[in-house]
Amino acid sequence: MSSLPARRASSSEEETHPAIDERKRKRMLSNRESARRSRMRKQQRLDELVSEEAKIKTQSAQLSSQIHAVTQRYAKVESENAILRAQLDELTQRLQSVNSVLRFVEEFSGMAMDIPEMPAHPILKPWQLPCPAQPIMANAEMLQF
Repeated sequence: MSSLPARRASSSEEETHPAIDERKRKRMLSNRESARRSRMRKQQRLDELVSEEAKIKTQSAQLSSQIHAVTQRYAKVESENAILRAQLDELTQRLQSVNSVLRFVEEFSGMAMDIPEMPAHPILKPWQLPCPAQPIMANAEMLQF
């Protein structure tokens, strides 16, 4: 077995190794610190996003609750309007019947009667408004409960 001659480092190489090792050690420390700061920033951003998510979920629940309340209120108003329209129809038919009886009595009695004409009620013809259309003013407080 032949032995290779041991290579001896020159004195200048021996002097540069500690300097290189020191630079390497400083770079490693710097990289670790940079990685630590990066992890901290990521954790902070994650915490912010989790907080924002909770806030948005709370707002969403509140809005859903408000939408549900307004929807129920709308359904109630629609129901009341349907009842009022049915009552209006019934009263209009009764008035027409009374007017036809009065015309019959007027015709056969020969006595002049003041029989009012059926008014053209704007609710029966919503496309024919009784006055010029005016803007409806509304604000957010009108929908608050």
